[in-house]
Amino acid sequence: MDIALQRLADLLLEMSSNSEKSVSRAMLCYTTGESASEEIRKASDELRSQEEEVSEISIELIARFQPVASDLRFIKSAMEIAYGFSRFGRYALDIAEVLEIFGSQAECDHATVEATAKATQEMIRMSINAFANRDAELAKKVGPLDDYIDEKYRSHVASIVRDPNPNKCQISAMLILRYLERIADHSSSIADAVIYIETGEKNPRK
Repeated sequence: MDIALQRLADLLLEMSSNSEKSVSRAMLCYTTGESASEEIRKASDELRSQEEEVSEISIELIARFQPVASDLRFIKSAMEIAYGFSRFGRYALDIAEVLEIFGSQAECDHATVEATAKATQEMIRMSINAFANRDAELAKKVGPLDDYIDEKYRSHVASIVRDPNPNKCQISAMLILRYLERIADHSSSIADAVIYIETGEKNPRK
């Protein structure tokens, strides 16, 4: 059982690195105009495969060993954490595809998207570090950042609603902000899972 638990932990750490790189790559493409959708798609597919492996190991552990207490909390949470990392990859691919559809963003004002991306990537790093170090106190600091990202997205949507003729910059930014908002939500969920693993507390922000 210990070997399988270690495999779970190692696999989640691999996913964390791959998912963070995918989001960073997508946002770099937004800034530079470079295309990397195929590269990000391969990473997303790999993350999906790794998520399936996490689920298989977790289910086998529960079925074979009937773990209790902290081991059971970790195994149950592993599936949720793996799903979150997989979604990072999926949303990174969505961002890359937006850039493919809308083309160069060179003439666009990047300020709102870049500020939101910076905060989102900080949430990703914090949630990963909280998991890697089993740091419940750090995990508790992730959720509050979500409010900032939500506000950025809502404010941009409101500005488009008020504009009778939104341009491609506004529309592409809205889509990217939406994907960043979803990444932030999953970062919060990963942080909540770390808190649950370490303390047994569910839904700590509710």
